[in-house]
Amino acid sequence: MHKLVFRFISLLIIVFLSSFSVSNSDSFVKESNFVKSDTITWKQLANIKFALKKHPSYGEINFPIVNSDLKKLANKKIVVKGFIVPIDNKTYAISKNVFASCFFCGKAGPETIMGIKFAKATPKLKTDLYVTLEGTFRYNENDADDWIYHIENAVIVKSN
Repeated sequence: MHKLVFRFISLLIIVFLSSFSVSNSDSFVKESNFVKSDTITWKQLANIKFALKKHPSYGEINFPIVNSDLKKLANKKIVVKGFIVPIDNKTYAISKNVFASCFFCGKAGPETIMGIKFAKATPKLKTDLYVTLEGTFRYNENDADDWIYHIENAVIVKSN
């Protein structure tokens, strides 16, 4: 009798465990691979050097030298997470830090912020909203009046 009850319970456990679908995990793996292979981190963006060069208007200033790993991501789709920082009434940037500790306050470098160009109309966003953006990566090493990093055709894929 005990063997029969044990076998019945074992059979129920096997049926229960086998009822979970494995097919959904395939899509999770694909999504996970996309995010892993195409995400750009603030640590990667911080791996930058600067060189003094003559600028026609500003004299001698530091120009960024973007590392070769980031240069390979130019014009490729990326995902980046950070805090929304308003630049003016219609323009935003994404920052490694909240507004109070951002680049403009002198507590971080220009590599901790990325200009955003949205794919569609610019949404109305709150300061310090934490978002995940997907878009095309672009870097700038020559224009002293522009961001070093940009995300273009950006779409908010998650916000907290």
